[in-house]
Order: sequence, then structure tokens, then C-alpha cells
Amino acid sequence: MEIPQHFHVTETAGWFVNHRINSALPGYLMISSKTDTNDLSDLSEDALAEFGPLLARAQSVLKQQLNAQRVYIGRYGHSPGYPIHFHVIPIYDWVEELFWKDARYRLLENFAEGPGETATDGAELTLFVWREFCERAEPPPVKGPSVSEAIELLRETMRFSAPEA
Repeated sequence: MEIPQHFHVTETAGWFVNHRINSALPGYLMISSKTDTNDLSDLSEDALAEFGPLLARAQSVLKQQLNAQRVYIGRYGHSPGYPIHFHVIPIYDWVEELFWKDARYRLLENFAEGPGETATDGAELTLFVWREFCERAEPPPVKGPSVSEAIELLRETMRFSAPEA
């Protein structure tokens, strides 16, 4: 899948980082392998060595520069034709506030069989982000930088550069 240039954030020798194309949530990143595989065990040692620091840098930048309260990192999907990729999802305090104000998501409480460890969890907030900021034709308004402003800030902070030859 070709990612339009205006969504590119940075890259390493083994990984691309871009803002999720269909997300209205500023800072929602995708980290994709440059190797056409869907299995981590197929990646080179160099690509695997880059991966941990790249995830850490993305998390740190989202928290420090965009004030994410939490950052969820996960691997989802199994669609053929896409290399292995990871979702890096910032959760801002205003996102969690929107979640609690939306009565539709209170139905999730019906699936628990007792009190949870916290009032909500990452799975519920991830579902909320996907449905509200990635799939809705008219997503909720954002507080803070826009997607394009967040991309520019992330490019500067994550030091956008081409891979070394």
C-alpha cells in the first residue's frame, strides 16, 4: 500500500512510520516493516534491533510533545498484502472524557463478570478510537493540534530522514 507523502513521519532502514491515513486522531501512528512479511521471525536482526528503540521513541514523543496520557501499541490484522505493522495509539485525556460521555459505550460494561481492575481498559478505548476517529464520516472534534500539525511536529521531533544507503 502506497502511503501519501503528507502522512509520512520518519523511516529507518527497516521501518516506515506514518500517521494512520484514515484517522482523525492526531498522532495515531503506524509502524510498518519494509520487508514484505507478516511474521516478526522473518525480519533481519538489524530490523528487529531498530524496532524497540523506534517504538520507545514514538511513545516518548507522543507523551512529551502531544501530551498523550497513555500510548497503546499493538499488532492487529491479518489481511493479505500488508507487511507486518503496528498501531501506536495516543490516548489523550479529552479522548477518555469523550468515551465516558458517550452512553453507547456504557454497554461494554455488560460484558464484564465483575469489577475490572480499572474503570476502563485499553481494549475499550482502542475500540472507541477506531469507531469514532477512524470509521465515522464525521469524527468528534479534537482538542489541541490537528492531524497535519501533529504530523509536522512528529516529523521534527522524530527527525525525519531517509534510510542510509
